[in-house]
Formats: sequence, structure tokens, C-alpha cells
Amino acid sequence: MSKSNEPAAKAEFNEVQDGGADPGARDVNLEVILDVPVTLSMEVGRTRIPIRNLLQLNQGSVVELDRAAGEPLDVFVNGTLVAHGEVVVVNDKFGIRLTDVISPAERIKKLR
Repeated sequence: MSKSNEPAAKAEFNEVQDGGADPGARDVNLEVILDVPVTLSMEVGRTRIPIRNLLQLNQGSVVELDRAAGEPLDVFVNGTLVAHGEVVVVNDKFGIRLTDVISPAERIKKLR
């Protein structure tokens, strides 16, 4: 590397302009992500048990969960809570009816 005794030139930058538009009012092209697969899962409840009790589970065993009957289930997308809902049966298949959707602002608060 050669050293120079010349002073460094001052960098000049153009001012960044916002355009004055509200960020929510800008056109957003969601087409680029609409085909990205995500994992949607529902959680009835959770529990913690010692390995000793886990190894004793067999057909017919009942595991008590931390949620009361009738409480809404949690709905997760890629592990992030996005809604609450209740179980329904449609054409002999289980489904979930969303009863409360978590707002994006609430989800961001939970990340902090």
C-alpha cells in the first residue's frame, strides 16, 4: 500500500426524499410472495411432564393440558401467534373458525 500526503476529498450525498406519502398508502406488490409456503398450526394446549411420566404413556393414557375446555386455540404461522379460534367439523374434517386475529402491531410488540 502506498501512502499519499494528499487530503481526502469530502464525500457529497444527495438528500433522500420520501415523497411525502404515508408508508401504508404506498403501492405494495405482494405478488412476489403469494406463492411462498408457510406452516399453519393450531395449539390446543401444552404441558410439562418428567421423562419418567413420558415413558409410561401408552394407548389410552390421558395427558392434562394447561388450557380449559372451551378456551380458544392458538393459531400459529411459522411459529408466530397470529390468531385464536375454535374447532369446527366440516364434511367430516376438523377445521378452525378464527375468533380473534392478532394485529400486526400486536405481533411486533411481542417480538420485543
